[in-house]
Amino acid sequence: MENQTEIKPVSKNWYVVNTYSSHENKVKEALEKRIESHNLQDIIFRIIVAEQEVPVMKEGKQVCDKDGKPKTKMKNLYPGYVFVEMIMTDEAWYVVRNTPGVTGFIGSSGGGAKPFPVQRDQIETVLKRIGIKDEDMFSAYNIGDKVNIINGSFEGQEGIITSINEETEEVTVQIMFFGRETSVPVNFTDIDIIKD
Repeated sequence: MENQTEIKPVSKNWYVVNTYSSHENKVKEALEKRIESHNLQDIIFRIIVAEQEVPVMKEGKQVCDKDGKPKTKMKNLYPGYVFVEMIMTDEAWYVVRNTPGVTGFIGSSGGGAKPFPVQRDQIETVLKRIGIKDEDMFSAYNIGDKVNIINGSFEGQEGIITSINEETEEVTVQIMFFGRETSVPVNFTDIDIIKD
């Protein structure tokens, strides 16, 4: 009789990699080169430095260039961290943690233990803040869900989803606005689900 071992299904998840401060983009570039040289494109997928474009301010006023255009700069929302979407294999784990500038994974107990992936709702918040949408994000939302609007004109308002349009990537949220129930269209990246 053959000795059969159970094959566990593998899935891609997001992991948080700790880096030296201000080395996030260098780590991203080095890791992208290592993925290519080790031919790991089928197990390490996306590497993200969570950056957002923000206006350059001086003494409370926005700085403009010679032509009068407002100056902007990239702001790292999570200094010292890079987000990696991967299947946690021994090889992928080894390549990522041995990339120059990487100091380790968040969620690892040390001693050679592999890290735990980031929970779906936590990484979703990060991705939305930098304008990235995943197809599977929609599956977590349903009509009747209570949400918080995190960006735009209605930022800080809570409401109930009354419709979801995956084609336009918008949801309709019913909120209280000046004491009246009002339905407003909101970009999908501008909401977070409220857990009871």
